[in-house]
Amino acid sequence: MKQRLALVSSCVLAWTGLFPALAGDAPVPEDPDMRLLETDFYRYCDPLFEGARVLLGQMGHDGSPEYVLGLSGSVFKVAGGCPSRPTCVHDFWPADFFRRLGYEVQEYPCADGDGNDVSGRMIEAVKASIDRGRPALVWHAFSYEEWDVVCGYDGAAGQFIGRSAQSGPVGYAREPWDRPKNSNVWGFGAVVVGDRRPGFDSRDAEIQSLERAVAHANKTIDGDNFAEMEGIQAYQKWASLYAAPGAERGAADSYCHQVYSSVRKAAVAYLRGLADQYGGEAAPHLRDAADRFGEEAEELDRARPLVGWDSPWGVDEERSGRLAPILARAADAYRRGMESLGRALPHLR
Repeated sequence: MKQRLALVSSCVLAWTGLFPALAGDAPVPEDPDMRLLETDFYRYCDPLFEGARVLLGQMGHDGSPEYVLGLSGSVFKVAGGCPSRPTCVHDFWPADFFRRLGYEVQEYPCADGDGNDVSGRMIEAVKASIDRGRPALVWHAFSYEEWDVVCGYDGAAGQFIGRSAQSGPVGYAREPWDRPKNSNVWGFGAVVVGDRRPGFDSRDAEIQSLERAVAHANKTIDGDNFAEMEGIQAYQKWASLYAAPGAERGAADSYCHQVYSSVRKAAVAYLRGLADQYGGEAAPHLRDAADRFGEEAEELDRARPLVGWDSPWGVDEERSGRLAPILARAADAYRRGMESLGRALPHLR
């Protein structure tokens, strides 16, 4: 059955600038062999878990985008030095995140253990899930090395239809349905989500998300390799690089900034919600953490013209002189936010 689209674009998005367009708006064809489910679009530029949130919403999960991203931990992450960091630094892989929430999950890779192409099984599994009324999460379906939501397919054209962090708040992306096997990473394939089992402990999951956030923020490594740093150490290193001569703006700077400046806004709402929910002695610390992450997000917004995708490539010392103190203030706000989270935790267990 074909369902007409009902796009609602009146929402105020926490959108922080799109990746250079890689998949444009796609009209829905009048084709009897086409199937399409009405799904939400990405509210945050998150490469791993905003797609998971879209799927959960389609399945009746009532958590807000901020709540789901908060549980995933993505709202607290920061790392740099390589464009892959927003997809490499995480608490869960999406399939395990669904399992953590109590859902049955089946994974369909594009290659088996011997390296044989089994992407045909993945394609059929995604189509079958859509026929049952559920989208699927597919790696590299429309974007580049990210998890995307496939909510439709065009059998005549051999295409998947869906949403991604890179296709924006309107329209649907369309790409050949065997595109995931051409991923430059591993070609993870698809995640198909089933029914939810009872017994999920939401309080435990919420507290664990905060504990993992503090542990991530305080992780340190020996040496000076920016691409291996995380948390406060990575943030401070990022600022120090632009405080020194010769800093060269590259794809890693712009992509990491794009993701972290977006998801940190979700951290603010997540923590304020938890403060209201828990109350007690933890509440003022959670609210203070939210305020600090709000300050950080404001600084990252100020940095966008200097480090975003539209900023000059390469070395620009005048730009570096303006950017370094902004990143330093953002790093300090992040550090203070994590300190407040650390003070909240003893009151939650």
